[in-house]
Amino acid sequence: MPSERDNSKPPIILLKTKSTPHDNYEEYFHHQTSYNPTFIPVLSHNFHTENLHSIRGFFTSGALLPPSSSKNQEQQNHDHDRKYGGLIFTSQRAVEGFGKVLAELDDDSEAKNTLKTSSRDLQIYTVGPATHRSLTNIVTTYLPYASIHGADAGNGEALAKFMLQHYNALYTTSSGNVSTKPPLLFLVGEQRRDIIPRTLTSPDLSPEQRISVDEVVVYETGVMEGFEEGFRGVVEREREIMKGDAGRVVWVVVFSPTGCEGMLRGLGFLDGPNKDQSEDGGRRRFFVATIGPTTRDYLRKEFGFEADVCAERPSPEGVGEGIERFMRERGLS
Repeated sequence: MPSERDNSKPPIILLKTKSTPHDNYEEYFHHQTSYNPTFIPVLSHNFHTENLHSIRGFFTSGALLPPSSSKNQEQQNHDHDRKYGGLIFTSQRAVEGFGKVLAELDDDSEAKNTLKTSSRDLQIYTVGPATHRSLTNIVTTYLPYASIHGADAGNGEALAKFMLQHYNALYTTSSGNVSTKPPLLFLVGEQRRDIIPRTLTSPDLSPEQRISVDEVVVYETGVMEGFEEGFRGVVEREREIMKGDAGRVVWVVVFSPTGCEGMLRGLGFLDGPNKDQSEDGGRRRFFVATIGPTTRDYLRKEFGFEADVCAERPSPEGVGEGIERFMRERGLS
């Protein structure tokens, strides 16, 4: 159900589940801007049990144990039988599924020891501060010797470029040659961009510089039941308020391609009297911002819809700055 709000403040409708106990978007828009946020959950997530079990098997089988500590670094680089040298996360849901696996392993005394040892020299890469924070709690608890990178990476392309430098450097010998290195394991949802594996394995790179990536789908995503009806109800309520407030506009922030069709239908932008995206004699009252280029491009390709704002950074600040710039440039602020 949508969260409650103060109708006297400009509304911003966030198509996401409100995080607990604190949500960075609520903190930012409620306390640092003049907007009043409403949350409408869009996504339902189902973990892929079989694939999560396979991740558990990597730890229990010893496949992620590092080379013998008796070897020196250069010997390790040339004689490395570890199945994966690191993991990649770009989704908090993937982190959540991974955390469930580690919690189960931690309850098994024998597996717990293998888990701890497997964390030695294990590299973990992630996009952005939110996923980084989630991973930090898990890694500190279950993988104390692993290293986390990518808190400052704003998107998958930036993270991939960082990995090409960082991960290859770990397997570069004193003579400057890049030695054989284990692939990286990428925990993903069934809907994802391929920018990271495509960048890491690009044919433009030398064979020595390429990094192999194995993707494992750990969760599936669908539209939450009742989303479209709930969203349409909020839109209709806003239209009623607009009748007494000629200057009122509403922002809708979209975080995923999932639910985009329902969002556009709820606004009347696919069919109905507002198909031309305007009302009140051609004046725009509803505007759409996307969290990043994936959702923007999806709206453009699938529906011919051009979002008003695409955040330059996938964060509350990135969304807020894009909206404020749009409003200022059009004299709406």
